[in-house]
Amino acid sequence: MKITRAAGAAVLASVLALSVSACGDDTKSAGDVVSNATQKAGEVAASATQKAGDVAASATAKAGEVGEKAKEAYASASASAAAKFNEVKDGVDAKDEVKAGAVKADGDRSAAEVTATNKEAKTQSYVVQVNFRDAGGNLLDTVVVNVKDVAAGKDGTAVAKSNRTLSGEVKAEIGKVLRHG
Repeated sequence: MKITRAAGAAVLASVLALSVSACGDDTKSAGDVVSNATQKAGEVAASATQKAGDVAASATAKAGEVGEKAKEAYASASASAAAKFNEVKDGVDAKDEVKAGAVKADGDRSAAEVTATNKEAKTQSYVVQVNFRDAGGNLLDTVVVNVKDVAAGKDGTAVAKSNRTLSGEVKAEIGKVLRHG
């Protein structure tokens, strides 16, 4: 840890400085020099420990802020998705009729093509929730897209674009899907 190394270097410098200054002073005993050096080393170590604690507390607070912002963004995206699904009347679960393509960069956002295959005898539309996840499976973002007016027996597509910039390896997966006519 860099802070511990810095504290060690400061302690060593203090001990050396006190030792050198004691060499030219006949009135101090070796015991006094060691005692003073030990006291100074303790003060330096305590100061370094306090600074390390302050840095750790600051980092923890920042991580908490980032976590809260992520929770708020997820809650907002989830509420938006729920509202869009609530608008659909007489929708039927059709998750098996929809697939997500590979995620690609689209400017500063991530995007994936969504393909709906209409297996019905008449034109249908699809409301599709797309979840963007990182390599560890953690949810990064959720969006809802409409694949409108897909002819009977045909495929229709739409592009699901993230609400914000996503980094690292990102995969798209299909969440909830409603088909309606």
